[in-house]
Amino acid sequence: MMSISDIARFRQRVIKYSLKHGVTKASIRYKVSRSSIYRWKNRYDGTWQSLKDRSHRPHSCPKQHSKEEHDLIMRYYHPNKDDKIVLWYKICQKGYKRSYAVMCQYIRRQGIEQADKKKHRNNKPYKRADYPGQKVQMDVKYVPSYCVVNGQKYYQYTAVDECTRWTYREMYDEHSTYSSQQFLINLVKEAPFPIREIQTDNGTEWTKALISKDGSKTLFEKQLKNYGIIYHRIRVATPRHNGKVERQHRTDEQRFYKKMRMYSLEDGRKQLSPSRASGQ
Repeated sequence: MMSISDIARFRQRVIKYSLKHGVTKASIRYKVSRSSIYRWKNRYDGTWQSLKDRSHRPHSCPKQHSKEEHDLIMRYYHPNKDDKIVLWYKICQKGYKRSYAVMCQYIRRQGIEQADKKKHRNNKPYKRADYPGQKVQMDVKYVPSYCVVNGQKYYQYTAVDECTRWTYREMYDEHSTYSSQQFLINLVKEAPFPIREIQTDNGTEWTKALISKDGSKTLFEKQLKNYGIIYHRIRVATPRHNGKVERQHRTDEQRFYKKMRMYSLEDGRKQLSPSRASGQ
């Protein structure tokens, strides 16, 4: 990329060539429009400094904010107290005539709004389970379509004990709280130890806490209450807290699904049954 001085010297060469051979030939040789050469010649005083690009800033800006408008914004602006839409509403009541977008643009350009410093997040250490059944992680994996011959959708429910890594899996053709309830019932029957706590994400197959405000419980949550099992939901966007079951799903993908073909739900359950409950 040419610097400002290089561009000015190039224009000087064009002008000197045009004075000797004409503007048309200079335009053809240097691939520059004739109007540009004439404009440069009018500015040229014999030095290349006169051919530098001039400022494109307008001489006047009739639409710029007045001092009264600036003072009005500064009087009611508080970076942490109100949202900018509230600020705009307040100053409009005091006579501000510009739009909300123009006000926001002015605040940014003037540097009134300080950029928020990104706070360093110190993640709390994850408390590990001390004995079998203290906490069991549960999640659902979509069965990969490349191993399903009939084109249907199937789901693998997985539970992993945090202490022993004991794993229990089942396959369903429905992704619902009913399937979650049935999986929980079978899990409690098959587990070689009593389960004290179940941990899941915030998916609708487990809970309606994020989409319903009436406090109603799903079939899965009701079944947990009947068993007296503590229910723990991880924070939104923190899959690392369910890391053991997530890792198990990745392992199942590599070691099981990439090597199998299933033709129906019964066939998939039959192939999954030898590894349905394991210590891995």
